[in-house]
Amino acid sequence: MGTFKIEGGAPLKGEITPQGAKNEALQVLCTVLLTPEKVTINNIPDIIDVNKLINLLRSLGVKIEKLAHGSYSFQADEVNLAYLESEAFKKEGAALRGSIMIVGPLLARFGKGYIPKPGGDKIGRRRLDTHFEGFINLGATFRYNKEDHFYGVEATKLKGAYMLLDEASVTGTANIVMAAVLAEGKTTIYNAACEPYLQQLCNMLNSMGAKITGVGSNLLEIEGVEKLGGCEHRILPDMIEIGSWIGLAAMTRSEITIKNVSWDNLGVIPGTFRKLGITLERRGDDIYIPAHTDGYEIQNYIDGSILTIADAPWPGFTPDLLSIILVVATQARGEVLIHQKMFESRLFFVDRLIDMGAKIILCDPHRATVIGLDFKSTLKGILMSSPDIRAGISLLIAALSAKGTSTIQNSDQIDRGYERIDERLRAIGAKIERFD
Repeated sequence: MGTFKIEGGAPLKGEITPQGAKNEALQVLCTVLLTPEKVTINNIPDIIDVNKLINLLRSLGVKIEKLAHGSYSFQADEVNLAYLESEAFKKEGAALRGSIMIVGPLLARFGKGYIPKPGGDKIGRRRLDTHFEGFINLGATFRYNKEDHFYGVEATKLKGAYMLLDEASVTGTANIVMAAVLAEGKTTIYNAACEPYLQQLCNMLNSMGAKITGVGSNLLEIEGVEKLGGCEHRILPDMIEIGSWIGLAAMTRSEITIKNVSWDNLGVIPGTFRKLGITLERRGDDIYIPAHTDGYEIQNYIDGSILTIADAPWPGFTPDLLSIILVVATQARGEVLIHQKMFESRLFFVDRLIDMGAKIILCDPHRATVIGLDFKSTLKGILMSSPDIRAGISLLIAALSAKGTSTIQNSDQIDRGYERIDERLRAIGAKIERFD
């Protein structure tokens, strides 16, 4: 188990470039199973979760070549389907939630896909019904072994169908789309997720020969094709990391430029941080955040009532950044209600912030009221542990703004989503050390 030791209270300064998007990488890496031809993917983040998926593909027999940092070629012309029923697969697949997205491509191309109950963050229930109901609509037979927690779908030939998803699940939509591109006939998916990473997946599949229309909307239409070819694809910068750096700059009152952010794919993220009073400027495709030496003030609604920031499916505010928003609000002027609608265990990390001196009322598992300290009282460094990726980075930001020394145990959770974070933070002046 890794540990970060942080000396807080020092302002940072400089430029930081976001890594490739974790959530996009977990989707597009699975597309390589849809074709025997070579697929090249660039800007892949070097993080634990993505590397686990790459190793899983290698275990399945995919030929993988590292071309440069963040660039790999993949060729799935000799897939080892027997591996899917091995004990090694049950262990390797269960270690990563993103492993669920190999099922759609395997089902589409080989007529069967299996997966053990996948792992991931402990942030509440994250059901898989949307994935498997979609496969069943396409004609697959579903089975589940309760003793081994092992899921399976099989089909001689998938057939296109109309489906209205019960939730706009990003991974569910991605999985169904990857299955439907090789199905016979037309598939219509209503209430589909439409975030930029899903758009990237659809555009990549179209470059491989798929016929997907409605990309960017919640109504996707897919005309099945007989086969897909190879392609080259570049992953977008990670919007969650970009939001993390905005929060870091505000909390530490630092002057930071975030490079090459793909502004047009950030949606409401910049505007949401501005509601907390944070100044950020668009400079080309960069975000410039000046040092907030006078602090920042939360906006109320036009009738004077307290601001509420809640998560929602795209183009709403991503749930992965609510933890950052909450932490940043602890030093704002004013109050804000944070409403985490999608996961019932994601706000439980606030007890660490309260121990650091933050004024937070946890109303229930989904809502927390934050009363900002306006930097009149600084947070204090403490010993804590990272419960999941997003809470972990939020605690790290709090520690960098705090007075004294903080120790964050279980830093592997942060490494699951952030590439070489200690090195990159030291480059802009952070006092952070890693211990194993």
